[in-house]
Amino acid sequence: MGGTEHLTVERHGATLVLTMNRPEAKNALSLPLLVGLYDGWLEADADDTIRSVVLTGAGGDFCAGMDLKALAGKGMAGDHYRDRLKADPDLHWKAMLRHHRPRKPVIAAVEGYCVAGGTEILQGTDIRVAGEGATFGLFEVKRGLFPIGGSTVRLPRQIPRTHALEMLLTGRPYSAEEAARIGLVGRVVPDGTALEAALETAERINACGPLAVEAVKASVYETAELTETEGLASELLRGWPVFETADAKEGARAFAEKRPAVYRRE
Repeated sequence: MGGTEHLTVERHGATLVLTMNRPEAKNALSLPLLVGLYDGWLEADADDTIRSVVLTGAGGDFCAGMDLKALAGKGMAGDHYRDRLKADPDLHWKAMLRHHRPRKPVIAAVEGYCVAGGTEILQGTDIRVAGEGATFGLFEVKRGLFPIGGSTVRLPRQIPRTHALEMLLTGRPYSAEEAARIGLVGRVVPDGTALEAALETAERINACGPLAVEAVKASVYETAELTETEGLASELLRGWPVFETADAKEGARAFAEKRPAVYRRE
């Protein structure tokens, strides 16, 4: 497994857990953190024994956004990471899930601050669980900046436009309860239990047929901007091949035999 000094990687069964690990800076995005994230997404895609990914933060916070000083490599030994960014100028966007969508489901486990770039990364995840004390928001306009991590495009497609524009144009903080009410997160749990809840959701996903799970996720995103007629046609192209897999036959047998299915990605 990979990882850097600011991003830890662990396995919990079939789940890969990526932990943003700069608690002294509320897990603000640095080059080592971004490189670790990108490598984590690649690892999840490449390893078929990984069926889901959980993204979280250390020290009671998710992510407080971009650390511009660290991104420039100032005050840290960053030659190796600067070389990575130079070799792939889009690496930081891919790390933040702006230009990259992992094929495995990504579950965000949010505690504490999830603001600015943290809220932008959140929009690239598939399922979102938040501790009740979490704080969300896109603060860029308050600092005369632009939320260029994808929020002006993705946020109005994920929550009602009036809420998206209020968040984007006021730069105000949002509580976990309000974030859930407008649809930015799916579930609010007691503080300190977001990771546990996310891992429970991951286990439910892991028990399902991996080929079916990945095809369903792909179909949801592929059809998002299509007309209903186009989307239904696209869904058939994704869905029918799943019925021909050995895993689909195993699922039916396991149901008939009243036992857990054993899926082999076949």
